[in-house]
Amino acid sequence: MAGILFLCQAPAFAVGQLTSKSMAPHFKGFDGAFVLYDARGKEYFRYNEAGCSKRLSPCSTFKIFNSLVGLETGVVKDENHLLKWDGTKYSIAPWNSDHTLKSAVKESVVWYFQRVATGVGEERMNKYIRLTHYGNEDISGGLTTFWLGSSLKISADEQVEFLKKLYYEELPFSKRSMDIVRRIIRLTATPAGILSGKTGSDLVDGKGVLGWFVGYVEHDDHQYFFATNIQAADGASGRKAREISEGILHEAGLF
Repeated sequence: MAGILFLCQAPAFAVGQLTSKSMAPHFKGFDGAFVLYDARGKEYFRYNEAGCSKRLSPCSTFKIFNSLVGLETGVVKDENHLLKWDGTKYSIAPWNSDHTLKSAVKESVVWYFQRVATGVGEERMNKYIRLTHYGNEDISGGLTTFWLGSSLKISADEQVEFLKKLYYEELPFSKRSMDIVRRIIRLTATPAGILSGKTGSDLVDGKGVLGWFVGYVEHDDHQYFFATNIQAADGASGRKAREISEGILHEAGLF
């Protein structure tokens, strides 16, 4: 699908340097979508506007929400809450060890968050999903799998709205829970800005069919929220979505 960058108004700062021509190479080989919200200028910038509104499985980007609900319900005490590895061997080496909430987010440890979801339970999980208006609010795909290529779906546009509410403390969670989650999704800092975010990937028959990277940049005391997704028959991953996102943010002068 050919991507188009839609600008609602004259863009602020170096974001205006983005054009459909400059964006297109970032998504070569992928059906992709990207949305950036400039909180200072209150403007949205979109690549593939139709794709930005299309709901897809959140995959491991849901760990942001799962961390919030785990903290809020007391299933997870804080970012240092330790869960013991049960000895199950995983193909992803970092998963084969004990983890804290902080390290489980960093390494995207699925088993940790499946145990968090089990502790939260279906009733409380459903309650907070609906209070937050997270995507299509459908957790019918199973308590430990509904966010993994299953029933729960969310669009890039909705990811950005969720992140805005997290940053500005407008979600139905305590300030403490939101503070902790904001700390554990912080990734890196450069002279241009501070990047926070989370990747997500979906594999079908061992092939990468979907990749996400969602987050925000704090730049010159201003905030820019973004969400990127990519789809392909193979080769789509959260790592690749992050690479694409960072390329666009760098091009925009934000990171």
